[in-house]
Amino acid sequence: MELKISKKASAVSPSPTLAIDSKFKQMKQQGIPVVGFGAGEPDFNTPENIKRAAVDAINNNITKYTPASGTQELKAAVCSKLKRDTGLEYTPANIVISNGGKHSLTNTFMCICDPGDEVILPAPYWVSYPEMIKMADAVPVIIEGSEDNNFKFTAEQLKEAITPKTRALVLNTPSNPTGMVYTKEELSEIAEIAVANNIYVVFDEIYEKLIYEGQHTNIATLGDDIRDLTIIVNGLAKTYAMTGWRIGYAAANKKLAKAMGNIQSHATSNPNSIAQYAAVEALNGEQSFIDDMKKTYIERRDYMVERINSIDGLSCRMPHGAFYVFMNVKEVLNKEHYGRMINTAHELCEDILDRALVALVPSEGFGVDGYVRLSYATSMDTIKTGLDRIEKYLQGGYDELVYTDNELD
Repeated sequence: MELKISKKASAVSPSPTLAIDSKFKQMKQQGIPVVGFGAGEPDFNTPENIKRAAVDAINNNITKYTPASGTQELKAAVCSKLKRDTGLEYTPANIVISNGGKHSLTNTFMCICDPGDEVILPAPYWVSYPEMIKMADAVPVIIEGSEDNNFKFTAEQLKEAITPKTRALVLNTPSNPTGMVYTKEELSEIAEIAVANNIYVVFDEIYEKLIYEGQHTNIATLGDDIRDLTIIVNGLAKTYAMTGWRIGYAAANKKLAKAMGNIQSHATSNPNSIAQYAAVEALNGEQSFIDDMKKTYIERRDYMVERINSIDGLSCRMPHGAFYVFMNVKEVLNKEHYGRMINTAHELCEDILDRALVALVPSEGFGVDGYVRLSYATSMDTIKTGLDRIEKYLQGGYDELVYTDNELD
């Protein structure tokens, strides 16, 4: 008997970043000395004041259902945060608290897209965007930013991609996977085009606090018209090292926020009550942890960029935010390595994992060819060891195949 799976489910691809991280962790569990550059989460612990708040919530029995779209206390904390950081005035009616940034994005696309609508998606893009758009029965329309333009699209590309079916533009700054940041001037051009064409801007600023040069600009600050069209998506995972706590939020016009809350009420009910309580402390409490984390990331980033650019065949640009380097590997592709033709970034990452025991993320999952993403949300020792192994691999230093997939069976 054939078991049926829906066409929608069958069309969704698994996350390549989570797949590689899962394989990396499985290898580590087996005692294989693998080095991982794949994970998109801080290697810092959640700050103590936030953990204490969660313990207090448990001890005070704050363990029941909350309103589906989040507690008033956390919504108020998000409003205060937005006012403090951007000057934007929101009320709790504009805010939806969700089970992480991914959940906020999924809610967003479900609420703004009808079947056949188009969502403009700049590449390189975060791997989950196109799948989320398709899950909402919409169509991702890809525009590719060139490396010469720091992987950012141009106003002309955006204008050319807009059709009568265009419903929204996704804008992620700082970017995963490139670490690049859109300037206020670039965002002003984008805002003008969005307003002229009455399209939403899904503004994913999950890495907003991790900017090392320049300033973060929220596109909603550039005028009342673009503010009404902007859905701000953010969360606590990256800024406060709270990836497993699963608290994200969206800020939008009240009509859209209500619709998002309605969908969430049937899909998941409320976000975790304990994590919400801790999130209030994260947003309202001591923030010096962020500066300390940024200093560490800058040190790692600078070392990684300099080292990559010193290795024959590899190059990368200096990222201005997040914790990723997007490494150009085009010079080492379409060549024979260890008796095997390596034509794609995916094949290169497979062979480097098997021979040099370094886990990397190939760029195909980000919508472009010829690049590899490395995360520097890992220790300096790990970074040095991993880059040493990559250089040794490219110099022909791994004649023996150290690892094969069947060892995981």
